[in-house]
Amino acid sequence: MAGALVLGGFLATAAHADVKVTLHQVSQKGVMDEIGEVVVSESKYGLVFTPNLKGLNPGVHGFHVHEKPSCEPEEKDGKVTAAGAAGGHLDPEGSKKHGAPWGDGHLGDLPALYVDSKGNAQLPVLAPRLTKLDQIQGRSLMVHEGGDNYSDHPMPLGGGGGRMACGVVE
Repeated sequence: MAGALVLGGFLATAAHADVKVTLHQVSQKGVMDEIGEVVVSESKYGLVFTPNLKGLNPGVHGFHVHEKPSCEPEEKDGKVTAAGAAGGHLDPEGSKKHGAPWGDGHLGDLPALYVDSKGNAQLPVLAPRLTKLDQIQGRSLMVHEGGDNYSDHPMPLGGGGGRMACGVVE
């Protein structure tokens, strides 16, 4: 009986183990150098994304969960997009709009990622609408070149611009 309790406790802990996602720089030519990782963990307030990334441009960057597990470039309408094979922002409810992480837009809309003056990102962000790790498994994490205003106006998808770093969530 005691063995079953210990095994049950272990399985419960294992079900909530953190997920580590390795991120790489991306370009129209493909996946490039590794820049670090993001550890994703469950909390009672939502998923916590804790980055340990280096070599990024200082400032605020759009940060999202994308729908497909690929960081490869993809051609669409005659134009190659860096990490285009990742698809768009995770949107299982079909909202078709970019919004705040606590709002009613894409489920994959995360709080912006802050990169310090030395090019490092280490401040965690909380995604309150994402509550279980299995919601992001088989998806990708994306860092965009520009910031994120959590709106489709005046620029689509928060004005984050091109995709600069990506990692597949396994």
